[in-house]
Amino acid sequence: MNDFENRTLRIGFIGSGFIANFHLDALVAVRNVDVCGVYSPTQSKRQVFAERVREMGLGQCRPYDSLEALINSPDIDAVWILAPNNTRLDVMRVIHRQVKAGRSQLVGIACEKPLARNLAEAREMLRLVEDTDLLHGYLENQIFCTPVQRGKEILWQRAVPLTGRPYLARTSEEHSGPHESWFWKGSEQGGGALSDLMCHCVEVGRFLLSTPGSNRDELRLKSVSATVANLKWNKPPYTQKLNDKFGLGKQGDYRPVEDFARGTLIFEDDKANELIVEASTSWAYVGSGLRIQLELSGPEYAMEFSSLNTSLKLFLSREVTGSEGEDLVEKQNAEQGLMPVVEDEAGVYGYVNENRHMVESFRRTEMPSENFVDGVAVVEMLMALYKSAEEGRVIYPDQESLIDYVPVVARI
Repeated sequence: MNDFENRTLRIGFIGSGFIANFHLDALVAVRNVDVCGVYSPTQSKRQVFAERVREMGLGQCRPYDSLEALINSPDIDAVWILAPNNTRLDVMRVIHRQVKAGRSQLVGIACEKPLARNLAEAREMLRLVEDTDLLHGYLENQIFCTPVQRGKEILWQRAVPLTGRPYLARTSEEHSGPHESWFWKGSEQGGGALSDLMCHCVEVGRFLLSTPGSNRDELRLKSVSATVANLKWNKPPYTQKLNDKFGLGKQGDYRPVEDFARGTLIFEDDKANELIVEASTSWAYVGSGLRIQLELSGPEYAMEFSSLNTSLKLFLSREVTGSEGEDLVEKQNAEQGLMPVVEDEAGVYGYVNENRHMVESFRRTEMPSENFVDGVAVVEMLMALYKSAEEGRVIYPDQESLIDYVPVVARI
């Protein structure tokens, strides 16, 4: 591999939607990187994206008219896979073919969460990237959240050596529902709120319980139990809202995906101590906007974080009217009243730190600390949760195979 440590890493984006733009906002605060290319299927979208990159001063971004052209460009060192879930394995297959044929000089790949829709796809993603010898990173922003990083650092330095390791992580992410239609289609997204949001919850919980600097597999997953439900978006008038916005609610073949999920995961450390992650997710949350709540408990200490307990709040009376937007907080539900403001979403949510870590890892030709191996582990946990909810029983992942399992709402 080439040594990029003495020059700027040139990256290409595969995808130009909501999450790709969030990564752009984060990269403004990251050094030694330029966004030099973008590919997405719609010409107008990739053109607008490239123009935004240039306006932000992030590089002379070129819109490519094919995935192969982006991957094989001599101006691209690494790619960020930010395309919809149902396309990621096909993208990885194209990258694999081009690299193995010697047509691509990529050094690394970073892929947005979740790595794949099910365990079979996730393992194939890992097999393909390992067969190319490319560096690979899994873009799980919550483990890079500034409060998560700082809180874990303090507790493991000050409290754990004196009183013992943490034993309980409670994690939750809730909002009013996704931005794009494919999230609501189980066969394309892979599931519903559980797949979309609990991938964050299980991994940040596992991260908080793990020894700093260790691989997350130091903790063995013993058992999983879960519940899923359709609380809101399968009922009128909300099905009508889905139909009006995405053309979904009145389709005869539309199967509502779960908008609520709760799970309990029991791990075991090397001393046979049980450690627990309690996770909860919802697309049916009614509040100011996206809410992330994290807690960590140990023998003589605790940690709490809520993304809506912000230091900045605004009050807007009923006389202040305007169009809907998300200028105060992601997934914003109102424009009046007492509103929390997340003044640096890309930083607080972890996108800045995760992008900095991926860029610097690729520049040093080192494997990122969060990579496709972790992405596979996350998908395995998600499949165990789905199977538990479907069958109404506790799942023991080390005693039964999940490789062929597909969530009910994702079955065609």
